[in-house]
Amino acid sequence: MPKVSEAHLAARRRQILDAAAACFARDGFHRTSMQDIVRESGISAGLVYRYFAGKDEVIAAIVTEWHDQRQMFATGTVDERAAAYLDYLRSVGEPSSAARLRLGVQIWAEAVRNPRVRELSRRNVDDPRAAVAEILRAQELAPGLDPDALARVLIAVYQGLLVQTSWDETLDNAAYVNTVAALLAAIIPPGPPSAPRTAERC
Repeated sequence: MPKVSEAHLAARRRQILDAAAACFARDGFHRTSMQDIVRESGISAGLVYRYFAGKDEVIAAIVTEWHDQRQMFATGTVDERAAAYLDYLRSVGEPSSAARLRLGVQIWAEAVRNPRVRELSRRNVDDPRAAVAEILRAQELAPGLDPDALARVLIAVYQGLLVQTSWDETLDNAAYVNTVAALLAAIIPPGPPSAPRTAERC
Protein backbone atom coordinates (compact mmCIF):
# COMPACT_ATOMS: atom_id res chain seq x y z
CA MET A 1 0.00 0.00 0.00
CA PRO A 2 1.49 3.40 -0.96
CA LYS A 3 2.43 5.65 1.91
CA VAL A 4 0.06 8.58 2.45
CA SER A 5 1.85 11.93 2.40
CA GLU A 6 1.90 14.29 5.37
CA ALA A 7 0.22 16.90 3.19
CA HIS A 8 -2.66 14.52 2.49
CA LEU A 9 -3.08 13.72 6.18
CA ALA A 10 -3.05 17.41 7.06
CA ALA A 11 -5.63 18.17 4.37
CA ARG A 12 -7.95 15.46 5.68
CA ARG A 13 -7.60 16.73 9.23
CA ARG A 14 -8.32 20.27 8.03
CA GLN A 15 -11.41 19.00 6.18
CA ILE A 16 -12.73 17.37 9.35
CA LEU A 17 -12.06 20.42 11.53
CA ASP A 18 -13.67 22.78 9.01
CA ALA A 19 -16.74 20.55 8.87
CA ALA A 20 -16.90 20.39 12.66
CA ALA A 21 -16.52 24.16 12.98
CA ALA A 22 -19.40 24.66 10.55
CA CYS A 23 -21.59 22.28 12.57
CA PHE A 24 -20.67 23.85 15.90
CA ALA A 25 -21.25 27.39 14.62
CA ARG A 26 -24.63 26.40 13.20
CA ASP A 27 -25.98 24.06 15.88
CA GLY A 28 -23.78 24.45 18.95
CA PHE A 29 -21.51 21.90 20.60
CA HIS A 30 -24.20 19.92 22.39
CA ARG A 31 -26.58 19.56 19.45
CA THR A 32 -23.77 18.42 17.16
CA SER A 33 -22.89 14.73 17.08
CA MET A 34 -19.93 12.96 15.54
CA GLN A 35 -22.36 11.65 12.93
CA ASP A 36 -23.19 15.25 12.01
CA ILE A 37 -19.50 15.99 11.58
CA VAL A 38 -19.06 12.88 9.43
CA ARG A 39 -21.93 13.95 7.16
CA GLU A 40 -20.70 17.53 6.91
CA SER A 41 -17.15 16.44 6.06
CA GLY A 42 -18.12 13.90 3.41
CA ILE A 43 -15.51 11.53 4.86
CA SER A 44 -16.26 8.04 6.10
CA ALA A 45 -16.90 7.60 9.82
CA GLY A 46 -14.02 5.15 10.12
CA LEU A 47 -11.58 7.68 8.70
CA VAL A 48 -12.89 10.52 10.88
CA TYR A 49 -12.38 8.37 13.98
CA ARG A 50 -8.81 7.63 12.89
CA TYR A 51 -8.10 11.32 13.38
CA PHE A 52 -10.27 12.04 16.42
CA ALA A 53 -11.50 9.59 19.05
CA GLY A 54 -14.60 11.68 19.77
CA LYS A 55 -16.23 15.08 19.78
CA ASP A 56 -14.25 16.35 22.78
CA GLU A 57 -11.00 15.85 20.85
CA VAL A 58 -12.44 17.73 17.89
CA ILE A 59 -13.51 20.60 20.14
CA ALA A 60 -10.09 20.77 21.79
CA ALA A 61 -8.35 20.85 18.39
CA ILE A 62 -10.54 23.73 17.21
CA VAL A 63 -10.03 25.69 20.42
CA THR A 64 -6.27 25.18 20.20
CA GLU A 65 -6.04 26.85 16.80
CA TRP A 66 -8.95 29.29 17.05
CA HIS A 67 -7.44 32.17 19.01
CA ASP A 68 -5.24 33.71 16.35
CA GLN A 69 -5.42 37.19 17.88
CA ARG A 70 -2.27 36.43 19.91
CA GLN A 71 -0.26 36.88 16.70
CA MET A 72 -1.16 40.53 16.25
CA PHE A 73 1.37 41.87 18.77
CA ALA A 74 4.31 39.69 17.77
CA THR A 75 6.31 42.30 15.86
CA GLY A 76 6.40 45.96 14.94
CA THR A 77 6.28 49.35 16.58
CA VAL A 78 3.57 50.39 19.00
CA ASP A 79 1.74 52.12 16.15
CA GLU A 80 1.95 49.02 13.97
CA ARG A 81 0.69 46.78 16.75
CA ALA A 82 -2.18 49.16 17.49
CA ALA A 83 -3.06 49.20 13.79
CA ALA A 84 -3.09 45.38 13.72
CA TYR A 85 -5.39 45.32 16.75
CA LEU A 86 -7.79 47.79 15.14
CA ASP A 87 -7.76 45.78 11.91
CA TYR A 88 -8.68 42.70 13.91
CA LEU A 89 -11.62 44.58 15.42
CA ARG A 90 -12.69 45.65 11.93
CA SER A 91 -12.59 42.04 10.74
CA VAL A 92 -15.31 41.20 13.27
CA GLY A 93 -17.72 43.32 11.24
CA GLU A 94 -17.05 41.54 7.95
CA PRO A 95 -19.95 39.33 6.72
CA SER A 96 -17.48 36.49 6.11
CA SER A 97 -16.72 36.43 9.85
CA ALA A 98 -20.26 35.49 10.92
CA ALA A 99 -19.57 31.78 11.39
CA ARG A 100 -16.31 32.53 13.24
CA LEU A 101 -18.18 34.80 15.65
CA ARG A 102 -20.81 32.18 16.40
CA LEU A 103 -18.07 29.61 16.96
CA GLY A 104 -16.28 31.96 19.33
CA VAL A 105 -19.38 32.40 21.46
CA GLN A 106 -19.82 28.62 21.54
CA ILE A 107 -16.22 28.12 22.64
CA TRP A 108 -16.51 30.62 25.50
CA ALA A 109 -19.77 29.05 26.66
CA GLU A 110 -18.20 25.59 26.56
CA ALA A 111 -15.24 26.86 28.59
CA VAL A 112 -17.59 27.50 31.52
CA ARG A 113 -18.46 23.81 31.84
CA ASN A 114 -15.54 21.95 30.21
CA PRO A 115 -12.23 22.13 32.14
CA ARG A 116 -10.12 21.17 29.13
CA VAL A 117 -11.67 23.83 26.91
CA ARG A 118 -11.32 26.36 29.75
CA GLU A 119 -7.61 25.54 30.11
CA LEU A 120 -7.01 25.99 26.37
CA SER A 121 -9.07 29.17 26.24
CA ARG A 122 -7.25 30.63 29.25
CA ARG A 123 -3.88 29.91 27.67
CA ASN A 124 -4.98 31.59 24.47
CA VAL A 125 -5.96 34.69 26.43
CA ASP A 126 -3.18 34.70 29.02
CA ASP A 127 -0.33 34.51 26.50
CA PRO A 128 -1.37 37.57 24.46
CA ARG A 129 -2.31 39.40 27.66
CA ALA A 130 1.20 38.90 29.03
CA ALA A 131 2.79 39.99 25.75
CA VAL A 132 0.63 43.10 25.48
CA ALA A 133 1.23 44.01 29.13
CA GLU A 134 4.98 43.88 28.59
CA ILE A 135 4.67 46.15 25.56
CA LEU A 136 2.60 48.60 27.59
CA ARG A 137 5.16 48.64 30.42
CA ALA A 138 7.62 50.14 27.95
CA GLN A 139 5.28 53.08 27.28
CA GLU A 140 4.52 56.22 29.25
CA LEU A 141 0.89 55.49 29.97
CA ALA A 142 -1.60 57.97 31.33
CA PRO A 143 -1.53 58.16 35.15
CA GLY A 144 -3.44 55.44 36.95
CA LEU A 145 -3.25 52.88 34.14
CA ASP A 146 -1.94 49.44 35.07
CA PRO A 147 -0.35 47.66 32.07
CA ASP A 148 -1.75 44.22 32.92
CA ALA A 149 -5.22 45.56 33.61
CA LEU A 150 -5.14 47.61 30.41
CA ALA A 151 -4.14 44.50 28.43
CA ARG A 152 -7.17 42.72 29.89
CA VAL A 153 -9.38 45.65 28.93
CA LEU A 154 -8.13 45.53 25.32
CA ILE A 155 -8.87 41.82 25.12
CA ALA A 156 -12.30 42.42 26.67
CA VAL A 157 -12.99 45.10 24.03
CA TYR A 158 -12.49 42.44 21.36
CA GLN A 159 -14.52 39.83 23.23
CA GLY A 160 -17.36 42.26 23.82
CA LEU A 161 -17.42 43.32 20.18
CA LEU A 162 -17.55 39.69 19.07
CA VAL A 163 -20.49 38.90 21.36
CA GLN A 164 -22.43 42.04 20.49
CA THR A 165 -21.86 41.60 16.76
CA SER A 166 -23.06 38.00 16.92
CA TRP A 167 -26.48 39.04 18.22
CA ASP A 168 -26.95 42.66 17.13
CA GLU A 169 -27.08 43.33 13.39
CA THR A 170 -27.41 47.07 14.00
CA LEU A 171 -23.98 47.42 15.61
CA ASP A 172 -21.88 50.04 13.80
CA ASN A 173 -18.45 48.39 13.54
CA ALA A 174 -16.78 51.46 12.06
CA ALA A 175 -17.99 53.72 14.87
CA TYR A 176 -16.93 51.13 17.45
CA VAL A 177 -13.42 50.79 16.00
CA ASN A 178 -13.00 54.56 15.55
CA THR A 179 -13.92 55.05 19.20
CA VAL A 180 -11.41 52.42 20.31
CA ALA A 181 -8.76 54.09 18.13
CA ALA A 182 -9.45 57.43 19.81
CA LEU A 183 -9.17 55.84 23.25
CA LEU A 184 -5.85 54.21 22.35
CA ALA A 185 -4.50 57.51 21.06
CA ALA A 186 -5.50 59.19 24.32
CA ILE A 187 -3.89 56.69 26.67
CA ILE A 188 -0.90 55.32 24.71
CA PRO A 189 1.45 57.89 23.18
CA PRO A 190 2.82 56.95 19.74
CA GLY A 191 6.43 55.95 19.42
CA PRO A 192 8.76 52.94 19.08
CA PRO A 193 8.40 50.38 21.88
CA SER A 194 11.05 48.41 23.62
CA ALA A 195 11.17 44.90 22.18
CA PRO A 196 9.02 42.65 24.42
CA ARG A 197 10.86 39.68 25.82
CA THR A 198 7.78 37.46 25.46
CA ALA A 199 7.16 38.17 21.77
CA GLU A 200 8.24 34.64 20.87
CA ARG A 201 5.34 33.24 22.90
CA CYS A 202 2.64 35.10 20.95
